[in-house]
Amino acid sequence: MNVGDKIVIKAEKMVAGGDCMGRANGKTVFIPYAIPGETYEAEITKSFRDYDNAKITKIIEKSNHRVEPFCKLYGICGGCNMQHIDTEMQVELRKQILRDAFTREGIDCPEIEVIGGTEKGYRARIQLTDGGFSEKSSNKIVTLDECPVATAEINRYLKETPQEERPNGRVHVFGDARVQNDNHLLIANERAKNDMSIKITGAGERRKSKVKAKKNVHFKGSMLAGENKCSVILKDKKIDFDVQGFFQSNLEVLEKTIEKMRMNIGGTNMLDMYSGCGTFSLFLSDFFKKTTLVEHNRDALVFAETNLVGTTHESYGQSGEKWVETNADAFMKRNGQFDAVIIDPPRQGMEKAVCKWLCDTKIGQIRSVSCNASTHARDAAMLVKAGYTLEKLYLLDFYPQTAHTESLAFFGYLGD
Repeated sequence: MNVGDKIVIKAEKMVAGGDCMGRANGKTVFIPYAIPGETYEAEITKSFRDYDNAKITKIIEKSNHRVEPFCKLYGICGGCNMQHIDTEMQVELRKQILRDAFTREGIDCPEIEVIGGTEKGYRARIQLTDGGFSEKSSNKIVTLDECPVATAEINRYLKETPQEERPNGRVHVFGDARVQNDNHLLIANERAKNDMSIKITGAGERRKSKVKAKKNVHFKGSMLAGENKCSVILKDKKIDFDVQGFFQSNLEVLEKTIEKMRMNIGGTNMLDMYSGCGTFSLFLSDFFKKTTLVEHNRDALVFAETNLVGTTHESYGQSGEKWVETNADAFMKRNGQFDAVIIDPPRQGMEKAVCKWLCDTKIGQIRSVSCNASTHARDAAMLVKAGYTLEKLYLLDFYPQTAHTESLAFFGYLGD
């Protein structure tokens, strides 16, 4: 088919990313803003050898789950892509996307449970460019005075601050009632460096200083702009992070996820692989005698050290692969086997060396968090093949009104 051709097509299923797929003239076609079961008149917008993209020009058969979007910028800004679908159906579609990813890897999924929250007013982080949002698939800037999925604190800022008075360039805005400052809001401008570094040693010791190498220093520290430090209270505990780094933007669902992670876990040694600023370690370290954090992002690990002061822990500023190669065996000779592993890798999933080490080590409990269903399923398949059992699978519904899925899997190993 050629660009501009008109077709009649039925949406069969939703795929990762939120488009629906169907078939026309023997070819797969992907259609945004569709709902499975609907039939459309559509126009081909891009044509490739193996598939085409199309846009809806007319809905011929409409789903009962189609609703009117509540945001005036829906379809213009590059954020939400499921506001045209009712809330209950949205959740089912995100569960289906997650289930399909695991099924493709040959995994027999347990019933997927949902950890969710409010469907509007939940998002504590937005990114502004020259004071506005980026238009979908464009460099144009969309002006706005509200975002219905953002928190009340962010919307107050958008309403009270005219477009021309907002910072130029790309900035992160983090706002929530849990943020510990007067207006519960932090705006991070371009990253600046200053001389406030924290020296990290092996047992969670810290002090402010210029970095000097010592025998037990796993990494040399970090230079961060103090004005970018954000502090929030989660479940009565304070946690600091760099607002320009990674931190979950749906704090309600994050608190529920933490509570789920704390269930039926404990022992002597816990490993937090890809620990970030130590969010999970902060809450799970209460159940273990010693916690070990591995994180290649040294800025994040500086905050982890701050957050875990007072706990017995050890931090490694290394990639997972490097830690497995240089420190894993020595650690276990000194301290014994790990009783549990918490692992939260980036979108590309576990490094191969980390996944192989987990498969070979046969740790009793693994709790795996992921922001990418495909790589989560790929890594899960390796663990299952090595003898682990996928005991529970949760959809972490961090981003209502979008097709983005995050997940939590519980793996157990009962022995040979």
